[in-house]
Amino acid sequence: MDVLQSIMLGFSIALTPTNLFYAFFGSLVGTVIGVLPGIGPLCTIAMILPTTFGMNPTSAMIMMAAVYYGAQYGGSTTSILLNIPGESASVMTTLDGYQMARQGRAGVALATAAISSFIAGTISVIGLMLLAPPLAKIALKFGPPEYFSLMLLGLTTIVFLGGRSIVKSMVSIILGLLLGIVGLDPMGGVSRFTLDQLELMDGINFIVVVMGVFGIGEVLVSAEEKMKISILKTKLSGLIPTLKDCKEATGATLRGSVIGFFIGVLPGTGATIASFLSYATEKMVSKHPEKFGKGAIEGVAGPEAANNAAVGGAMVPLFTLGIPGSGTTAVMMGAMMMWGLRPGPLLFVQHQDFIWGIIASMYIGNVMLLILNLPLVPLFASMLRVPYSILYPFILVVCITGVYSLENSMFHVFLMFLFGIVGYLVKKLDFPPAPIVLALILGPMVERAIYQSLTMSHGSLSILVTRPFSASFLVLVLIVLAIPVIRWSKERRKA
Repeated sequence: MDVLQSIMLGFSIALTPTNLFYAFFGSLVGTVIGVLPGIGPLCTIAMILPTTFGMNPTSAMIMMAAVYYGAQYGGSTTSILLNIPGESASVMTTLDGYQMARQGRAGVALATAAISSFIAGTISVIGLMLLAPPLAKIALKFGPPEYFSLMLLGLTTIVFLGGRSIVKSMVSIILGLLLGIVGLDPMGGVSRFTLDQLELMDGINFIVVVMGVFGIGEVLVSAEEKMKISILKTKLSGLIPTLKDCKEATGATLRGSVIGFFIGVLPGTGATIASFLSYATEKMVSKHPEKFGKGAIEGVAGPEAANNAAVGGAMVPLFTLGIPGSGTTAVMMGAMMMWGLRPGPLLFVQHQDFIWGIIASMYIGNVMLLILNLPLVPLFASMLRVPYSILYPFILVVCITGVYSLENSMFHVFLMFLFGIVGYLVKKLDFPPAPIVLALILGPMVERAIYQSLTMSHGSLSILVTRPFSASFLVLVLIVLAIPVIRWSKERRKA
């Protein structure tokens, strides 16, 4: 089946009333989550995941994908109006977006963010549609050694890019790997670190960890901080940018789309890194770099395009290789495995209706988000007036209900609160939490792949370096690990 026939099949599935509803609902929820500071798509998808148990997998994934890219849209609203990034990927938008709002150009900034996000989202879906099938064909040649080396590269990249401190990133990822080995040994069937608890024989459910670290942890951190938020007094009129604004933003949008998509494809990077690189690129190529930080429209268009394009990019390794490119796609990958759908090259052969239905729904979702974001900006801004004394208890109720519904077990609820304390400590000590979830998902897969590789080679590790793809990935691992060592060596010489 060629690409045109495949995408037509996808639209026939995505345009059904049920899937249109879930695409709209996910887009709306994602936008609201993006507007509300401190609540991200990762926590939201984890909270709504238990409600999808009885749903059609295609509809459920369409809704979760819409939440994911919808949150990138909404994150710009608080960045521009309040100088508060709704998402970490929107941090760069605050630098020039808030200055535009102070100059009375909040409407132009919000419209630029929405239009750039729409263009970037569309470009990233086209890239996903065109690049995913070729990558899937290449991935058919992958065996356990290639998967081991590739997942090791993903873990290494996460360590390098997971936070400001490489040491803290390594601690987070080691914690995730330790959590991943709890349960039964995949080869010998021996219980490991279960503390004689039958509930831990199947391992620690990633939903429990996600809800605890991100949901409960965020509530605990916010409970001790008095958040003072005031709406900026500025007019939201004049939503349509001028021709000059469009000319200045066009190049930034296209460059941000390309940067965001390819950064999103790399496991462990994501929208935050993409927005930083896009902003740095725009400042570097600009003829007037001194305008950045003072209300340059390119400083809004570029990062917003990059963080939205990164969503489509992150779907490429998820669907074709079974490698999550971010914490959110790690949760989505866990959901797919829960439904019996293993991400990888065979997904495009065995479940064409599922994969192409999701891709087509992303086209539709981007149009829905543009319609939502342009006229409803004042409404979303006013939602920030919801008292946190109401918002966070609601999050607690949702987390408790969702975890209890997994197996009707209070043990998992207590375990969730334990990870909530872990999440609180992680945030207070400035450790990146996303590597914990990524390592928890990838850890057992890495272990299984190395077991299978050693079985194939009768116990010889040479199989990892004698196969071209596997050896190439291992070389990239060494390069990534060498970069911080080289930088440290140069800094020491200068000192």
